Amino acid sequence: MDFRPILFVNGILLSILGASMTVPMLTDVYFGNEDWQVFALCILFTVFFGGILTISNHSSEHFQMSVRQGFLITATSWLSISIFGSLPLWFSSLNLSFTDSLFESIAGITTTGSTIIVGLDAAPPGILIWRAILQWLGGIGIIVMALSILPLLKVGGMQLFKTESSENEKALPRARKFATMICLIYLAMTFLCFLSYQFVGMGSFDAIAHAMTTIATGGFSTRDDSMGAFAGTGADMVAVVFILMSALPFVLYLKAIRGKPYLLFRDSQVKVFFSFVAVFTLFVSFHLASVLEIPFIESLQTSVFGVVTIMTGTGYTNADFSAWSPTLTVIFFLLMFIGGCAGSTTCSIKIFRYQILFSTIKHQIQKLTHPHRVFITRYNGQAISDDVPLSVMGFVCLYFLSFAVIAFLLLLTGLDMVTALSGAATSISNVGPGLGPIIGPSGTFQPLSDTAKWILSVGMLLGRLELFTLFILFSPRFWR
Repeated sequence: MDFRPILFVNGILLSILGASMTVPMLTDVYFGNEDWQVFALCILFTVFFGGILTISNHSSEHFQMSVRQGFLITATSWLSISIFGSLPLWFSSLNLSFTDSLFESIAGITTTGSTIIVGLDAAPPGILIWRAILQWLGGIGIIVMALSILPLLKVGGMQLFKTESSENEKALPRARKFATMICLIYLAMTFLCFLSYQFVGMGSFDAIAHAMTTIATGGFSTRDDSMGAFAGTGADMVAVVFILMSALPFVLYLKAIRGKPYLLFRDSQVKVFFSFVAVFTLFVSFHLASVLEIPFIESLQTSVFGVVTIMTGTGYTNADFSAWSPTLTVIFFLLMFIGGCAGSTTCSIKIFRYQILFSTIKHQIQKLTHPHRVFITRYNGQAISDDVPLSVMGFVCLYFLSFAVIAFLLLLTGLDMVTALSGAATSISNVGPGLGPIIGPSGTFQPLSDTAKWILSVGMLLGRLELFTLFILFSPRFWR
């Protein structure tokens, strides 16, 4: 195998990561925090290492990318960014251990939002911005991976979106311009979100940090109380609007700019996604109003925020939903396994896979009653090949098997059942907060043992890289 493309891409990404560290460094300089020296050293080390990989593996000839190289690039790039992204956290004035620093970095780049930092209100400003940048970079990385790499690798049914990433309809120009336009849309949405947060009274520092983590559906906040610190300002509703926008396929925004805005409303995945949001929001609202006797308008606002943030894996909190009632605890636990649309910044299983599973089950039932009829599985009105349902079913089975293994390993570390199950769910679904008093909305992951943090770190990477991308590396046949 030719490893030059793998090292070359990793070098470029590390160089970009190192360059992005200048923002938190300048932030610390502005606020007079001495951690700017830490960021300066990390910039030199990261850019130097990335530059060496880039220069030593650069070739005037075009690299021929194989499927095996695609898997390795995806896995190694996310791992290397996580490691180098943890360096400023490790050497900062927070005095974090390497395990805690790497956990926080992985939670950032995978847009999980689980945190081990206690006392965010008093944390160094550079660190707060760096956490937001990690999630922002992870968000755009997720979109690029979903639109270009995963369809090529046929991971979990993502081959469905190969036509959208290659744009065979000739609605858009070449792939490079396509990727550039996606990045510009991502940047424009972030800026618009920043202005909206400022409009409702959020300070500039908090607004830019929350704008980056909102568009990335990450959930890192600058406050210990998360969105609860801005109660009564309307910031929670601004978050809901932009989280919903980020949960939709970004390729549809691009087509809307190209004169086809109606596709955004015709897409079956978008319709099902909003149906899920509406149904769960109404259920939670009526439950809060009837059981907890909360005024309906207040319960509606609280429930739509909770449902949207947990279902999309954003992980912001404005209340401890795990303390509302056992029924709602189960509902929010189930919401962790849904996710948003493919080609968005969201996480978890995602809507299109549920659509294909439902269609496959429906056809199997129909075949029992009409064994001689031929049934064609369709998605978005188009017939799909037989390998897509098999790929989706394999992904979903492996997803829940991985969840069960992670939960079992967490139980072995001495955690209680609620913490272990919700911890496994929130890691592999990249949600953020779990359930219970330890890792729930009002807690952090700091009290967990180092062993549990390593298990959860692996779970976060597995969930973000769609499982197969990492698991295939442990197959001897892959290397042969």
